Amino acid sequence: MSTPPLSILLVEDHLAIARQVLDFLDGLGWQTDHAGTGALAVQLATSNSYDVVLLDLNLPDIDGLQVCRAIKAGAPSNVPILMLTARDAYEDKARGFRDGADDYLTKPFDLRELALRCEALARRQQLHMHQEMRVGPFTLQTRAGRALYGDAALPLTQTGFKILLLLCREHPHAVSRSALLQQLWGSRPPDSDALKSHIYALRKQLELLGGAGAAGVLVTIPQLGYRLAFDAAACDG
Repeated sequence: MSTPPLSILLVEDHLAIARQVLDFLDGLGWQTDHAGTGALAVQLATSNSYDVVLLDLNLPDIDGLQVCRAIKAGAPSNVPILMLTARDAYEDKARGFRDGADDYLTKPFDLRELALRCEALARRQQLHMHQEMRVGPFTLQTRAGRALYGDAALPLTQTGFKILLLLCREHPHAVSRSALLQQLWGSRPPDSDALKSHIYALRKQLELLGGAGAAGVLVTIPQLGYRLAFDAAACDG
């Protein structure tokens, strides 16, 4: 079963290793991005759609396990993460899998094996491409970054979709303002009150589709954050 060219994010601060991996994957015709820090990795992974993230654990600014958790929480789709590390003890691998890693490859590794593992993870992800998350009146097609309210499409920005996805994932619980800021913009949130503006825009889109009642499902929790509130919520995927 052949796999089409993949889109890969490589998170590796060692430039010689990064260049070797990138050159090999580019030679396969795959699209690659590179992040040398954890902060940039989270920013790229939560702003773009990748088939696989290759994540080194030893990063200069943020521990790789923390980066893994942030990507899993904030990425617009549940992108597979393949951890690349010299830590080969069972305890290290167990922590990695508990924090969201989908596979684990110990350095040094064969680049051909790396490519095979990427293809396997991407195929596994493709099996879930058409599955939808349904929460109350919302249907979220996470791979396509598309949201419906009832049968009507919500014309959301990428950030607006991420906010709705995070709220749906946590429903019926609230998501704190600080958690939203971290998952949307990492350690460098905008200076302006961008989150409030995106929440306002999301409510206006809901109001246009379903009236004031639809806008009212997005509730502000004073001194905390936001949550979705409706009856008979159901969730698939």
